[in-house]
Amino acid sequence: MLRELVGFGLVGGLQLLADWACFVALTALGVPVVPANLAGRVAGASLGFWANGRYTFARPGEPPRLGRRRLARYLAFWLAMSVLSTVAVMGLDAMRGLHAAWLGKPLVDAALAALGFVAAKYWIYR
Repeated sequence: MLRELVGFGLVGGLQLLADWACFVALTALGVPVVPANLAGRVAGASLGFWANGRYTFARPGEPPRLGRRRLARYLAFWLAMSVLSTVAVMGLDAMRGLHAAWLGKPLVDAALAALGFVAAKYWIYR
């Protein structure tokens, strides 16, 4: 469990960085917050599904924990978390402006990560 938690944290950190960098770059170029947030989340999710299935939740001597069934579970969970993330980032943008959304997005997504670990361990990659 500790190995999985550390691996999930490392992969999650890379996901968060890819997601946030894409979001900031797109919004700085004038893309509205909602599509920029979704594009960032897609970038992070693509990395996360592969890396967590290949390394974090893989078992020695077994093939990587990828495939259509796991991808479908991952996408269902990702859609729900993307809705929550997007609503939160939209709220930050509306209440405090774009810079607050830039700063708040990593905090929002990090808060959703705990739920992500539980879903990944017990549902997505089982």
